[in-house]
Amino acid sequence: MKKYENTGSKDTRSGFGAGMTELGQKNENVVALCADLIGSLKFDDFKKNHPERFFQIGIAEANMIGIAAGLTIGGKIPFTGTFANFSTGRVYDQIRQSVAYSDKNVKICASHAGLTLGEDGATHQILEDIGLMKMLPGMTVINTCDYNQTKAATLALADHHGPAYLRFGRPVVPNFTPADEPFVIGKAILLSEGTDVTIVATGHLVWEALIAAEALEAKGISAEVINIHTIKPLDEEAILKSLAKTKCVVTAEEHNILGGLGESISRVLALNNPAPQEFVAVNDSFGESGTPEQLMDKYKLNNQAIIEAVERVIKRK
Repeated sequence: MKKYENTGSKDTRSGFGAGMTELGQKNENVVALCADLIGSLKFDDFKKNHPERFFQIGIAEANMIGIAAGLTIGGKIPFTGTFANFSTGRVYDQIRQSVAYSDKNVKICASHAGLTLGEDGATHQILEDIGLMKMLPGMTVINTCDYNQTKAATLALADHHGPAYLRFGRPVVPNFTPADEPFVIGKAILLSEGTDVTIVATGHLVWEALIAAEALEAKGISAEVINIHTIKPLDEEAILKSLAKTKCVVTAEEHNILGGLGESISRVLALNNPAPQEFVAVNDSFGESGTPEQLMDKYKLNNQAIIEAVERVIKRK
């Protein structure tokens, strides 16, 4: 099994900021809109270097989405930025009507997603956003795992035409994907090959899946690990190819068990190749205040939870 190393922990939102800085230099059609969270979304450099292409909308997220949709008519590529809760739940009607239904080229970029928002608590920890966004026709949904991948995804979205949702976070996490690895929307990444079980992970759970696979290897269990950074369109071919070998799957995500990656995988299996599946996700509840580490442990979103899910699913084969 290939070993992936943490080359230095960073927050994924800084990867987005680095991507925006580069886009500001190379694509004059890229514009940025922010809902009073410049520092949190790492828009500082873009704002400083391209003030004519930066729009501070204030705490008016619905208005931000409407303005972004309008800017596309003139050929601009708007990237909107605020917390994931306010990027989706608060403005769902505007996204549906003005962006998705109209097929506008708006990139909805969301930081502070999931439980790892931490101490701000349940009112800010949205765990339903992937489900909300993937149900919109034509909406691309991306959930990145580290700094390098978030930067690469940001750059890729500027070349992708159509509405898209990019989800990332606040906590410092291991940075392990190669800095020069191309980001191909809709193409899964096989991180390690295995024969006994497929672990399909997204976002912060990808690193946990790699740790779990190494521990499982020591127990004599060969785990195949797949990084699903694009929830929609989903790389069904990669999933089915892996399941043809392993005959069972564990899905891992920092999201509600309902409506997320796990259910997308279930649909693929039901239509093509039914197989045992176990879910590592939040079990249909809201979060609470706590450090990211405390919350990931309490809600069983870690490598130990993945190991236990693997042991359960293998027994079901």
